[in-house]
Amino acid sequence: MLAALWQRIEQAERRFRRSFGKDISTPRTRALSQLHYNLFDHAWLRTVWTNFWQIAPGVWRSNHPTHRRFEKYAAMGIRTVITLRGEEKYSHYLFEKESCEKLGLTLLHAKLWARMAPKRSRIEHLIDTMRQAEKPMMFHCKSGADRAGFASAVYLMVFEGVPVAEARKQMGLKYIHLEFTKTGVQGYILDTYAARNARSPISFEDWIRTEYDAKAVQAGFDARRPPEEIA
Repeated sequence: MLAALWQRIEQAERRFRRSFGKDISTPRTRALSQLHYNLFDHAWLRTVWTNFWQIAPGVWRSNHPTHRRFEKYAAMGIRTVITLRGEEKYSHYLFEKESCEKLGLTLLHAKLWARMAPKRSRIEHLIDTMRQAEKPMMFHCKSGADRAGFASAVYLMVFEGVPVAEARKQMGLKYIHLEFTKTGVQGYILDTYAARNARSPISFEDWIRTEYDAKAVQAGFDARRPPEEIA
């Protein structure tokens, strides 16, 4: 009974959250979208907590920046922003797009999901997007913990030649990444690659493009199977 009640509450909250925050073109809708941005996307929290870290020369990871933070990063010389949240119709993306346009920042999209092993095409697109991006650049998800951590590890392995064991450190408590939650699948992908690479060397990018199986990795993580059984 309590489970059913909680489900109804969640459904009502979801309907309310999706009922506005999709327009910033008038003073009224902009004010509502600002409320949506702070209330449902927790933008107020990210005014003080940034999860902003440099991972390589000219490359930073972050949570979703506010406009004032975008101003600061543009002043630092950052030229490109990659959103790991993708192109959306809600307030967080509308304000980000507006900020980047005002500040002359190039906004690129490489959508991932925090609680799901990405399809091969998603990771390929991430790598291709990073390859085309003008530096200095930054990439972000919502909290900067999970998707940003995975993207950081990918960048370090593919473009800096960092071993997977070292790149894996981008996913830890320092960044508020919690392995025991569903977001732990991001680290499990790296562990699966590490197990495969230990058997016979293969670059991360080649493994993704030729062998990676998102469904098998997700199933292995859900069953908490050792990565060696999936690799």
